[in-house]
Amino acid sequence: MNEPHVSPTRKVIHIDMDAFYASVEQRDFPEYRGKPLAVGGSPTGRGVVATASYEARKFGVRSAMSSRKALQLCPHIIFVRPRFEVYKAVSTHIREIFSRYTDLIEPLSLDEAFLDVTEDKLEIGSALQIAEQIKTAIKTELNLTASAGISVNKFVAKIASDINKPDGLTFIGPSKVEAFINALPVEKFFGVGKVTADKMKRMQLFTGADLKKLSENDLVKHFGKTGHFFYKIVRGIDNREVQTERETKSLGAEDTFMYDLSTIEEMHKELDKIGVTVFNRLQKKQLKGRTITLKIKYSDFTQITRNHSFGSPVGDLEIILETAKELLAKVDMEEKSVRLLGISLSNFGELEIRSRRSKDSGQLELFG
Repeated sequence: MNEPHVSPTRKVIHIDMDAFYASVEQRDFPEYRGKPLAVGGSPTGRGVVATASYEARKFGVRSAMSSRKALQLCPHIIFVRPRFEVYKAVSTHIREIFSRYTDLIEPLSLDEAFLDVTEDKLEIGSALQIAEQIKTAIKTELNLTASAGISVNKFVAKIASDINKPDGLTFIGPSKVEAFINALPVEKFFGVGKVTADKMKRMQLFTGADLKKLSENDLVKHFGKTGHFFYKIVRGIDNREVQTERETKSLGAEDTFMYDLSTIEEMHKELDKIGVTVFNRLQKKQLKGRTITLKIKYSDFTQITRNHSFGSPVGDLEIILETAKELLAKVDMEEKSVRLLGISLSNFGELEIRSRRSKDSGQLELFG
């Protein structure tokens, strides 16, 4: 019962570029090399860090941190505005490198992807050798480094790619999967944030081996539906395929404001703008959703979401705006101000146009 359910014939690689945006900037501008760098908005405004160089990370600077906080942690940090067209061009080149070896590529964002090389185009046969060749090609052709994780499923490959960053290469073969998962700290598992990790540790659950001691019913009892996932993953069960066409799970828009909003009138005005953007994106993809979600981030950076589900898919602008404002009205806004609002739709109905590849996969919306 303790043996991992893994397929020794499956070969999955997870490639993750190292500090992607910051590395591209340091590559293109020699004056940034070797210095703490943050790609993102200005610390004098409402800026947010999209990517921090490894030099900046030594000071505790992280992605999605406010630029103001980053400056406090590292007073000599350099801020640069993102150049998304450049990053997209580099990402396209990286995907071309991947396609030399396999057509089974699942991009997660501009800077990372899963590859299934169980059967590779060049008949190399070794996933480890393929990952080495991909890393070499990225270094030679783009003067950038990537880290790679190789294993028998997506979960282990993704965790492995993060072990020896930057420029890492970690192979977890079939015979090593069980020991790898047993030793994995609980905070490394998908779905385990700070709150869940703290709860697990209070229950004396510190590693995958500890989680494996609990029954599936116990895991569900303590952690909800995610408990089913925990039960399978600690036994090495991850049968998710590498998907070349990623299904759109949700679609939305959000905005971080130049100043904190303190009145409902201001918030309604901004929701109107955001709602139009969401509506246009829905029209472009010909989608309707059953669930509308409102996202609120307060001035103290705490964040909440509220949602409403309909019996049938909706996509009308009036319904989107009306629902978002009704959800806002149910939130206690007394003595609170808002720095970000967002609206998204999910739980989509049938696609009217099938098999359309999303052109804005991996789009990052960290600053308005």
